[in-house]
Amino acid sequence: MESPINSPLVNTIMPAFNGEKYLAEALDSATSQTYPAHEVIVIDDGSTDATAHIVRQLFPEVRYCLHDHGGTAAARNRGVELATGEFLAFLDQDDLWTGDKLAVQVATFQADPQLDIVFGHLQQFYSPDLDEDQRARMYCAPMPIPGILTTTMMVRRNAFHRVGWFDSTWQLGEWSNWYLRAVEAGLKMQVLREVLAHRRLHDGNKGVVQREALREYPRILKASLDRRRQLDLPDP
Repeated sequence: MESPINSPLVNTIMPAFNGEKYLAEALDSATSQTYPAHEVIVIDDGSTDATAHIVRQLFPEVRYCLHDHGGTAAARNRGVELATGEFLAFLDQDDLWTGDKLAVQVATFQADPQLDIVFGHLQQFYSPDLDEDQRARMYCAPMPIPGILTTTMMVRRNAFHRVGWFDSTWQLGEWSNWYLRAVEAGLKMQVLREVLAHRRLHDGNKGVVQREALREYPRILKASLDRRRQLDLPDP
């Protein structure tokens, strides 16, 4: 996978934990971009299923790294450690990118060199393996929504390090914590109107299987407010 000549290098980072069910679809969307990533890196977070086999056999061009199980934040951090490109993009093992996701974001950065982060819109979809009862228990937004999530984000590598690592203290809130810190750091962001990713709703979503961890979010918000007051920043 080689990026166009004289174009910025993008690293795609995918944490994977027992992801055999949807991993091949996700990787196919990552490896078939119109603007190829310099390198797609899969961090296997201690999987016990066929994750390693899928990556090695079906996607030999992808860089595979086995990592002791430490959660999504630690796996993403390991991917960032291995990355060498100017830009970082993150894809979850069960989600999908549109074919021109990277191309659209690189063009946006080139049009405004002051940008640190570019997001896009996100379209949710019910995984085809869900039955009607399962679908009835989940809300799937019918229209695209602003994707303030890792799945739609592209970030300059130096801007990522200005914010710091994903905090593995949080089970569900590692992204919210990182995003609030990025806002506090004054990173310049843009949310594009284009749909750049499709988020799969299924019975294994972390928000479904780790509902007790939802109580993290008030604590994350309070910590952000405390940091803002220490830095004399206005409340959001």
